[in-house]
Amino acid sequence: MQFSLDQENGGLALRCAGRLLLRHAAQAPCVFVGQGRERMDMYRGNFDIEDYVEERTALRHLALTQDEQGATLTFARHVGDAPQLVLRVQAQPHGVHLLVQHAAPGWNRLWLRLPAEQDEHVWGCGEQMSYFDLRGRHFPLWTSEPGVGRDKSTHLTWQADVTAKSGGDYYHTNYPQPSFISSQRYCLHAETTAYADFDFRHADFHELQFWAMPERLEFMLADSFIDLVGVVSARFGRQPRLPAWLQNGAMLGLKGGEEHARSILAQAKQHGLAVSALWCEDWVGLRQTSFGKRLFWDWRWQPQRYPDLKNWIADLGKENIRFLGYVNPYLCNDGTLYQEALRQGFLATSMDGGAYLVDFGEFDCGVVDFTNPAAAQWFEDRVLRQEMLDFGLSGWMADFGEYLPIDLRLHNGVDARLMHNAWPTLWAEVNARAIESSGKTGDATFFMRAGYTGVQAHCPLLWAGDQSVDFSRHDGLQTVICGALSSGLLGNAYHHSDIGGYTSLFGNLRTAELFQRWTEMAVFTSMMRTHEGNRPDENFQFYQDDQVFAHFARMTRLHVALAPTIAALADEAVTLGLPLQRPLFLHYEHDRATYAIQDQYLFGPDLLVAPVHAAGATRWSAYLPQGHAWVHLWSGAVFDGGQRVEVAAPIGQPPVFVRQGCAQQVFFLSLAN
Repeated sequence: MQFSLDQENGGLALRCAGRLLLRHAAQAPCVFVGQGRERMDMYRGNFDIEDYVEERTALRHLALTQDEQGATLTFARHVGDAPQLVLRVQAQPHGVHLLVQHAAPGWNRLWLRLPAEQDEHVWGCGEQMSYFDLRGRHFPLWTSEPGVGRDKSTHLTWQADVTAKSGGDYYHTNYPQPSFISSQRYCLHAETTAYADFDFRHADFHELQFWAMPERLEFMLADSFIDLVGVVSARFGRQPRLPAWLQNGAMLGLKGGEEHARSILAQAKQHGLAVSALWCEDWVGLRQTSFGKRLFWDWRWQPQRYPDLKNWIADLGKENIRFLGYVNPYLCNDGTLYQEALRQGFLATSMDGGAYLVDFGEFDCGVVDFTNPAAAQWFEDRVLRQEMLDFGLSGWMADFGEYLPIDLRLHNGVDARLMHNAWPTLWAEVNARAIESSGKTGDATFFMRAGYTGVQAHCPLLWAGDQSVDFSRHDGLQTVICGALSSGLLGNAYHHSDIGGYTSLFGNLRTAELFQRWTEMAVFTSMMRTHEGNRPDENFQFYQDDQVFAHFARMTRLHVALAPTIAALADEAVTLGLPLQRPLFLHYEHDRATYAIQDQYLFGPDLLVAPVHAAGATRWSAYLPQGHAWVHLWSGAVFDGGQRVEVAAPIGQPPVFVRQGCAQQVFFLSLAN
């Protein structure tokens, strides 16, 4: 694309394809540099971060030089001063790049201001769980535990804060990414792994803060949102095609041992439940902690809980049911794999070269150092292939990518504060390589909650993390919709969540109603997977109530019926980079009323899903986009688009609408029978 640098009002404006991307003037500079001293404290994946800014300097003078290959922007404090920052502007096929060619020594902070419009909407920044439209707030970008409650005004969050420093806030996320999409139909990505804070609170500009100089800033542009998502997904990498067996029913998450799993599977068959797989994270054994039942982090089969697992996996395969496990990149120091890794020098060390252990809550673990190629290869071969794939597992949860401590020494010598955000992508790559080297890409799979730039190219399936077992605004059911939409715009096509949530603390317990409403949403996602939670014995489980069991079985059969639709959407994900769960504006960009909607979505272009996310609701409202009439799936009632409508929404009839006149209208409406 061609760009232009135009003199305006004594300043300079960078434009590309009709969009104003950068504006600078002496009285309104776009660049500030400075020095800061940060404080970062980590406690079990939660971070307390503060910054003391010692200096912030506006670079008011800009000198422009142009040549055939691009242009150079040289920033200084004033005319005649030494250059403090030099940016190289280069045209790209789908936009323009600003490369940082020089930064004066001593600066460790950069603030960049991008022009904003009064009515502009902004989305992205990784997987955001509380707010889809980012306008009006700032978003620190640092992978971490999201926290429990995630709302500082609630008693639950306060309790989590005072007992375990784990309360969280609206911006905490397992998966940040320094990339956003603007309603002006451009995407800005910053190539950096440093801590960043993207601030969208100002009417006239967006201010991006970095705690190290980024390598470059990338503007990607397109004429439509669909085309822009395609460009963005191609930039970050597209996942392999979704394994077809995931649509054979629900993946049952069970962690009560083999006898328990066999019993629940037998009951599932009796109730007509469609089952695609069993996900038994406790295949490695359990340890009891004050948080609840935790796994034994030595990634090998433990026959005490699953005495006949290898034979059982083979028997399950004859029934077209897969078996999945659990793994993460840490090794408990009372396990055998830790000793193997320690002897071979495959663990990260303390700054003085000694052993480094991470407290995971009543047990300690070593950190496998994936910046060491030999350590990464050992983990791929010894753990993921030998102990898991060769044993018969068809996949696993790849957990805890966001936990890299910042006070350890890594093999590559890079400061852990710069590797921390990069760690989820390294972790995803290790998992993907193990599957690829076994020839099982597109068949075996894994799912992750942590992410950062480039995770899209390696992680075949996102999961939304550890939501609370409730309907709460910032940590419950509706947050996973927001997470799917925000991450989907940045190239993560497949998304799902723990049906019924995971975290149960301080008397917060899962109800049958919550499980049913979560199930109804999960039907219209890339896969259905249950989780018994961190305290299975205290929380409601679907197999405890025949009525809930019957409802769940019916929803799994509905998901199976949608398999051809999901397969077609998976094809679009591969070829076009489009997510399965789509914000309404992706197909209705002319209707600006859709731009801030975060609790409903399009499942492909023709199904509109508005999940019930409040307790006790029997009626529900949904906004229907302009340009088409919409048919209510359950009643057959037809509504004009461009309005909010209310429909009956008893349990068993989640609010779903079919675009009138679409090619699959008859098929979709038949699903209600």
